[in-house]
Amino acid sequence: MRIMNITCIVALGAMMLTSDEAFAQYCGAASYRCCPPVACQPVSCYTACRVERRTCYRTVYETCYQPEQYTVNRTVYETVYDNVQQTCYRNVTETAYRQENYTVRRPVYETSCREEQYQVQRPVWDVSYREECYTTQRPVYETIEQQRCRTVMRPVTETLERECRRTVMKPVCETVMQERCHTVMQPVTTYRTVREDRGCWTTQKQYIPGPVVPRFSCDPCRGPRICMVQCPGVTTCRRVYVPNVVCRQVPCTTYKPVVVRRQCPIQVTRYVPEVVVTKVPYQVCRMVPEQVVEKIPVRVCRMVQEQHTRRVPVRTCRMVCETRTRKIPIRTCRYVEETQCRQVPYCVTKKVPYTVTNRVARCVQKQVPVTCTRMVAKCVPRQVAYEVCDMVPVQVCPSGCSTPGCSDCSTGGCDATVTPTNATDSDPGYAPRDERPRTFAPEPDPGLQSRGSRERSV
Repeated sequence: MRIMNITCIVALGAMMLTSDEAFAQYCGAASYRCCPPVACQPVSCYTACRVERRTCYRTVYETCYQPEQYTVNRTVYETVYDNVQQTCYRNVTETAYRQENYTVRRPVYETSCREEQYQVQRPVWDVSYREECYTTQRPVYETIEQQRCRTVMRPVTETLERECRRTVMKPVCETVMQERCHTVMQPVTTYRTVREDRGCWTTQKQYIPGPVVPRFSCDPCRGPRICMVQCPGVTTCRRVYVPNVVCRQVPCTTYKPVVVRRQCPIQVTRYVPEVVVTKVPYQVCRMVPEQVVEKIPVRVCRMVQEQHTRRVPVRTCRMVCETRTRKIPIRTCRYVEETQCRQVPYCVTKKVPYTVTNRVARCVQKQVPVTCTRMVAKCVPRQVAYEVCDMVPVQVCPSGCSTPGCSDCSTGGCDATVTPTNATDSDPGYAPRDERPRTFAPEPDPGLQSRGSRERSV
């Protein structure tokens, strides 16, 4: 059996070396690929390997990260602003005027006339008359009287008398004494204390601190950061008023009202009622009917035709040439120099003090607790499954085995009763394509092999 395996290996090597060339030279006639499948089957028993798989487990350590919170104190800088009053000066520009003389040339216009003759055509109208007859209708008016009766109411007036009583107020004059009051202003002198300020102005020096500005600095522990740094201040002078209050007595004259009473004679008129009887005439009017006959003139118009003759004027026009003279004005200009005065504005700058309130920033430091989160590494073991393949030797005997002394074939106890070409996954002698042993064809003819080798050498 070992000799059989060696022979198959040698034949396989020879076939691999000569198959490509033989197929190319003899168009596949010398190739073993075209041999029938029955001729390529093994004829004796051989040992094959069966793959057995089993599952194993190994421990794998993995690193995972879990969040963890911790509290730290962080330094926070806050900017606080203080109000600082400062006296500044601003430039105020005012406009002033100065007198400036300049010379101008004023145009003087003179007008002169020259005579010019021209001809015109004047229309002359001639009037002639012609007679024309026409008929008119003249109205002739005649007056006719007509009688008309009508009833009128004639008023009749009568005068009567009646008594009239009335009450009148008769004035009666009397003299009485009446007390009258009037106010007289009398002068009164008093003294009052007056406070006067006799202070003066002095010059004082004032120090103004500089502003706080951010500046970049590098801290070896915290790295680069921005700090608030105060700039140097400025010393200024300002005028301060120092008061000096002095008290003094000042006389003050006031007028006080005084009431004076006196008796004055007054005439008083009072009215006394008195009854007076008088006779008042009055008229009474009544209406009396009366017939009246009137003659009313009526005007009648009639038209009378008349013949008239009139002269109609006929107007004709003819043009007559005339020579006329006209004066044409000629305007000449000459310049006369004059001196004039104007006001030229110019700017005057002066400084005016004013008070400005500046906000000076300063940095305040405080500690603020801050909660931070960090990831903590932790090693966690876990089991990982993997497959292990073992090779188990299996004795394979094909049907019709010709190996002498093989008891398995004669008794039918061979492990593999199916040919390898027809084996499936369920057979005990089956192995995957990559893992089962390769079967070789029978050993080729030595004469054919030598012929192929000779052809290769050629």
